[in-house]
Amino acid sequence: MAYTLITANRNYSSWSLRPWVLMKGLGIPFADRLEPFAKPDNYDDFRKFSPTGQVPVLIDGHRVIADSLAIALYLADRHPGHWPADEEARVFAQGAVCEMHGGFGHLRNDCTMNVGVRVSPRAPSEGLQRNLTRVREIFESGLSRFGGPWLAGSEFGAVDAFYAPVAFRIRTYGLDVGKGQAWVEHMLDHPAMRDWERAALAETWREESHEAELAACGAITADYRGKA
Repeated sequence: MAYTLITANRNYSSWSLRPWVLMKGLGIPFADRLEPFAKPDNYDDFRKFSPTGQVPVLIDGHRVIADSLAIALYLADRHPGHWPADEEARVFAQGAVCEMHGGFGHLRNDCTMNVGVRVSPRAPSEGLQRNLTRVREIFESGLSRFGGPWLAGSEFGAVDAFYAPVAFRIRTYGLDVGKGQAWVEHMLDHPAMRDWERAALAETWREESHEAELAACGAITADYRGKA
């Protein structure tokens, strides 16, 4: 089985991180192909390999699977470990994955992902505060119900991968997730997350619109990325 996973910039692309860290964490081999965000609108360029004009994309022979959740579901049919064996934990994990995939718009927009910087955020909007409250609930509920150290129990799985970008956001903006910080620290220490971060810090390119989004989120207090 020869997969190719197409992703974008390590600093910016939260959607790319999910299947990348999931496949790394579960030991699913793949060819790693990076197609960077080269301009504000990459749709036409990405349409050459992605039916949606977006990343991530998984290529498996003649099949092209776009969208991070579609990729996770496709892989879960072919490889073990995505979902907990325990039914209650599995229900929790699948619900949390779907909630992250379809929601948390304020967190995405007000705290855009950028792995290599630290930001003093502007005062949170009501919508962002609601999102953060819900993230804290999910983290604390998963850890208390299933014993940790991962969100649905003792084993890393899809739910952890889908909240991986949130772990980076929490660190970047210094967000408070209460007892959920234990999972954040554990996730950031995962070897795949450390590999992703090393690649992010080595990046020297910048994309204007992503940098503008970052500036709108707050004041940059530290920038560990390679010089542009």
